[in-house]
Amino acid sequence: MPVKVQKNKMKNYLYLTFAFIVFLPIFLFAQPEEKDSTITPTLPPLPKVELTQYTLKVDDTGLVIESSNLKGQSQISINGTDHELIFKNGIASVPFSTDAKGKLLFLKNGEGKNSAHNLYHLSKKGDGQYRLRNIPLWLSILPPLIAILLALVFKEVVVSLFVGIWAGAFIAGGMRIGSLYYLLLSFLEVVQKYIVDALADSGHLSVIIFSLLIGGMVAIISRNGGMAGVVQSLSKYARSPRSTQLITWLLGVAIFFDDYANTLIVGNTMRSVTDKFKISREKLAYIVDSTAAPVSAVAFITTWIGAELGYIQGGISQLQNFDTSLSPYAIFLSSLKYSFYPILTLGFMLLLIWFRRDFGPMFTAETRARTTGQVSSVTSENADEPNMEDLTPVAGAPLKWYNAVIPVMVVILMTIIGLIDTGIANTYGELIGEGKKVASEGWSDVWGAMGLLLGDEHSFFMKIGKLIGNSDSYIALLWASLSGVVTAIALTVGGRIMKLFDTIHTLTTGFKTMLPALIILTLAWALAITTGELHTADYITSILQDNVSPYVMPMIIFVLSALIAFSTGSSWSTMAILYPIAIPTTWAICQTQGLAPDISMEILFNVIAVVLAASVLGDHCSPISDTTILSSLASDCNHIDHVRTQMPYALTVGSVSMIAGGLSTFLGGGWLISIVLVIISFAIFAGIILRFGKVVE
Repeated sequence: MPVKVQKNKMKNYLYLTFAFIVFLPIFLFAQPEEKDSTITPTLPPLPKVELTQYTLKVDDTGLVIESSNLKGQSQISINGTDHELIFKNGIASVPFSTDAKGKLLFLKNGEGKNSAHNLYHLSKKGDGQYRLRNIPLWLSILPPLIAILLALVFKEVVVSLFVGIWAGAFIAGGMRIGSLYYLLLSFLEVVQKYIVDALADSGHLSVIIFSLLIGGMVAIISRNGGMAGVVQSLSKYARSPRSTQLITWLLGVAIFFDDYANTLIVGNTMRSVTDKFKISREKLAYIVDSTAAPVSAVAFITTWIGAELGYIQGGISQLQNFDTSLSPYAIFLSSLKYSFYPILTLGFMLLLIWFRRDFGPMFTAETRARTTGQVSSVTSENADEPNMEDLTPVAGAPLKWYNAVIPVMVVILMTIIGLIDTGIANTYGELIGEGKKVASEGWSDVWGAMGLLLGDEHSFFMKIGKLIGNSDSYIALLWASLSGVVTAIALTVGGRIMKLFDTIHTLTTGFKTMLPALIILTLAWALAITTGELHTADYITSILQDNVSPYVMPMIIFVLSALIAFSTGSSWSTMAILYPIAIPTTWAICQTQGLAPDISMEILFNVIAVVLAASVLGDHCSPISDTTILSSLASDCNHIDHVRTQMPYALTVGSVSMIAGGLSTFLGGGWLISIVLVIISFAIFAGIILRFGKVVE
């Protein structure tokens, strides 16, 4: 019995121990939670407060934002990233770190006309303290302005652009005027940072390689007699300066798919022909430049279409009460009736050619070329900008036109094939990504399956637009230029015109002819990086942004777009900046003022067209524009002379285009109104040319 009782006691101890181990964690963890949930009240959400004015300070925790006695939740954007602010007694903080070199802080708060923009430079001192410097945003226009003014005054672009970049680097570095070290550092950063960053962009490198290869191909087809053969063949049709300019214009319109390819092919091909008829290089550069971007901007299928559709899609995605059944491509097509500047530019050139008249600096250049035979403004061969090499045909070279035409046609054909192939590949990836069934990645299968992305009511042009929109134009241009070079080498060596060694030497000679313009192009890209850092476009946009009548929005956006493109030298960056602002702002104004839906849509179409058209105008007037630089290069024209002679023509067409765009909305819009305004504009141009232009004999 004692043994049995002891065993029962042992069992009871074991049961108690087991229960203690099992229920102790439940008691410890569950009970306090139940207790807290019953006694802790639910905190009400913080009220939303509007941050209007504030003072920015800094300490070891980061940025300190003080705004009177705000208490609640607000928001601020720092370098494009939104940050939530919790104000207690008017103070909120945002974690942020910096170093001795410092960082730029672009702060934006508020929306619409109530938004505020501020630019600061924050750096850390050696004693552990911080230096916070407010940079007035109006300083952001100085770098491009300095570069443009110096280029126009001294007629030297490289140093002007370098000084502009240096000014931008100094401002972005916090404007430490009292420190010789940071002044010198901003000078060194022109190369160390900005030029290197410009060259680190794959798209920029693609343009450089494409330009070098095209220059090499042109050198080969010049030395093998192909270009001379083209001159002989075109001489049958180019029998006068007028017919020669007309053929140049037709070639510029025909090569519509890419502005870079258009500029380099037409300029290099027609230069010998225009020289024969004593047409100034300035006039050739104008025709080349003013057919390239305008045609590429409005043609249905170009390398621009992908970027344009992407920007439009980004803008309309922000709209409320909008007909979402309209695709970006359909909106683009509907907006073409308001693309006055590109269309009027092409017509204005035709009138100049037909009447054989010019005015302003262009008349002076044309008179010099006709009377003296000096097609370029420079007084010696060594002073001529891009082309300083002997590219005359080698001794005994047959002057066969096909030795030049075949490589050029290969470039055009391979560009089209490259656009289609890369578009097919990217479209196939999009289909697979959305779970659509495609038999294979072959061209025909992907083409047939594109309706799954576009909907049942898609058209042939919508499919083409989608395909080209998904393409990679840089890859297409690289394929095209390389194929053109290989074809030119094969024709030259295979025809026993030059040996392989001499042909490759000519190829490298062609590379050298492109270097001066490519240096300018690289510096222009570097300057664009500084304007991006300093938010030049945001400043220009903010000072012109206000509540206005929706009917004048197209004219306001026209001026704004032209100014931004002129300051930055880029149509694409202007579109990227303005479309997300102009589209929702215009639509909101139309909705607020209670306009009818059809009128609101026409105004929106007009604004979409105006952003694109006016950016091309600003591009044409800007000496830091890449296409303007390439036009000077391809035409072998002094760059500043090209800008100086083209600007009066571009501003003339731009002024009429802006008025036509504004009138079109006041008159209700539509294709009929636009066509009538185009005809009236041509009549005005004819009057201007006949009144102020002089016949070039």
